Amino acid sequence: AHLLVVNKPKGMVVHPAPGNPDGTLVNALLWHCKGSLSGIGGEIRPGIVHRIDKDTSGLLVIAKTPDAKTNLGNQFFNKTTKRRYRALVWGNVEQDEGTVVGNIGRNPRDRMQMTVLPDDQGKHAVTHYRVLERLGYVTLVECILETGRTHQIRVHMKHIGHTLFNDERYGGNEILKGTHFSKYKQFVNNCFETCPRQALHAMTLGFVHPRTGEEMFFTSPLPEDMTNLIDKWRNYISNREEL
Repeated sequence: AHLLVVNKPKGMVVHPAPGNPDGTLVNALLWHCKGSLSGIGGEIRPGIVHRIDKDTSGLLVIAKTPDAKTNLGNQFFNKTTKRRYRALVWGNVEQDEGTVVGNIGRNPRDRMQMTVLPDDQGKHAVTHYRVLERLGYVTLVECILETGRTHQIRVHMKHIGHTLFNDERYGGNEILKGTHFSKYKQFVNNCFETCPRQALHAMTLGFVHPRTGEEMFFTSPLPEDMTNLIDKWRNYISNREEL
């Protein structure tokens, strides 16, 4: 009656915008919820409390009433929600865990990108990360959002030298680490085809139910394209070590 939790697939835009007038999550929600969605009848983003990028998969909470939207919005604003992501990034992340602090705003040299800006510009942003598995030229990490800025994980990981694997907008669709052998290039290109998007998944989401006060926690398994991608790197590393 009060909210929905949605496991958004890759390739779906959250709400209509220029160039994406339909086929969005909001379009689907309006059809699915009929009259029960906060903000129907004038708001361009009914029900939407937070967003994830088009090619990022994973969990979103949707408000079905105005009260729920206000309450959930306050939880995100006050940083009491729990959001954990899985990402495959280029390079060997040397520290087992760390925190990236850096204001995020529009890149003045490329309006399609966000970037880390000086302290007197952009919006305050904090990302915590933890290494889950080192796979040679790439690393599987868990990222925990303290704030929720546009492209935050993608920008912060690039800022510390670990661009997300196959993140076209930020240059991760180039071979950033590894050898110059043609077999390796062929392997990486095959990986790009296996997961044709940035390797980022919103895996867990926790919040307090706006009506009951109950703590709620949801987990979404890694989608097939990312599990296949990680398996390819595991096989590559194990075979390399045997040579």
